[in-house]
Amino acid sequence: MTAGRLGLLVTSPRVAPGLLSSSAWSAVTGADRLLARAADEPLVEALADAGLAVECIGDLAPAALARTLVDLAAGAAVVWLGSADADPGLSDAIASEVSRLESPPDVELVVGSWDVQGGRLLDVVAAMDRLRSPGGCPWDAEQTHTSLAPYLVEETHEVLEAIAGGDLRAVAEELGDVLLQVVFHARVAEEAEDGFDIDTVAGLLVDKLVRRHPHVFADGDAATPAQVEQEWERIKAQEKEADGAGGADDLLHGIPPSLPPELAANKVLARARRRGVVLDQATLTALDAARADLAAAQDRVRSVLHALTTRDPGRAARPSP
Repeated sequence: MTAGRLGLLVTSPRVAPGLLSSSAWSAVTGADRLLARAADEPLVEALADAGLAVECIGDLAPAALARTLVDLAAGAAVVWLGSADADPGLSDAIASEVSRLESPPDVELVVGSWDVQGGRLLDVVAAMDRLRSPGGCPWDAEQTHTSLAPYLVEETHEVLEAIAGGDLRAVAEELGDVLLQVVFHARVAEEAEDGFDIDTVAGLLVDKLVRRHPHVFADGDAATPAQVEQEWERIKAQEKEADGAGGADDLLHGIPPSLPPELAANKVLARARRRGVVLDQATLTALDAARADLAAAQDRVRSVLHALTTRDPGRAARPSP
């Protein structure tokens, strides 16, 4: 940078502070003066470790900070190291400051790092850690896997409702609630002696995706959705056999007893189709009848619940004459 220039270095808090872009490194190494609020800012510490001298000028108000930076940049190449709080109000204050000068310094925004896709997931983990840690939320702190289990079921059904409604904004919000449950359970598990953390969860998922998609990550040759499903079933059966679980040929194997019957029926029928299993027609007819009875029973329950919620709320509280 040349004299008469002010560089405003901005970085992502989700990227290690010493990992800067080429243009950012050129700016900080070519500056006459590097300025920052405090020595304990992560970026300041990283640059100090790299042997660069940083002047810390304290916690000034935006207007005062803007005037200081613009005045210093009049005769030098100055780079301001953006603070962790993103310096609210500073950019507007600098714009106001340079507008009053006849010959203001050139102001340049220098992007040192930026978020990659998925970067906000780190914020989710950090927020959950704060909620669960001492001084956080007392409700979150007392939860267990067992106490949280009903919420996972509830949030999943809310996602399904949002999908059925076709509102993508609602789908995104409800998926966030499901993600919260995943992160919450992982944070709870961290406290167990033989527990796990969110990285364990993510690692197991990636390993499974790679292992069950050899046509993408290896030399598999599944070319159609049907072939992919068959390969998935074959690989899954091999995994179960290797784990000593057994029962992979059973169409009900691995289906949780708590899975709603309608979903369990769909899963069994799909497995039979993929494996080429011919099911007895009488059994299929009985299954259809049972599913119809179940749907009717669910409708009756919903009707009763609707009646309960629309009835005069005071009636239930009044004793019978």
